[in-house]
Amino acid sequence: MRKKFRTESAVIPTDPHRPSLRPSDARRAVRGALARQAPPCAATALDDALLVTSELTTNAIVHGGGITGFDVDVEGCALRVSVSDRSDALPVTERIPGEADDDRPGGRGWPIVCRLARDVEVAGLPRGGKRITAVLSLS
Repeated sequence: MRKKFRTESAVIPTDPHRPSLRPSDARRAVRGALARQAPPCAATALDDALLVTSELTTNAIVHGGGITGFDVDVEGCALRVSVSDRSDALPVTERIPGEADDDRPGGRGWPIVCRLARDVEVAGLPRGGKRITAVLSLS
């Protein structure tokens, strides 16, 4: 059985009248999707799902120019979280000493996502930007 929960919100920072998706909104959507799951998922699976959701949405805001799409799918014993942003740049898996970005704070979120998800996909979007999809086990 597949259940799909979809929330899409174009984030345009210069337009104060347009609502934007925040990491807390995304976590609420994931929590709601998993609350409707029968049987309920393990507490550690919920914690992992919320952490991955926070990291993906925060990275889209901080490094990707804003969230342009968000999807949550529950399929059997798996949760699929997809976050789209405006940037074509691929996530950085590790810092290389001496590079220009070496002094920039952060850099820990993407390895966390890769470690907790059983599958991660980064796909370019036809009109620019990218979609990152993480699949997590709920068992």
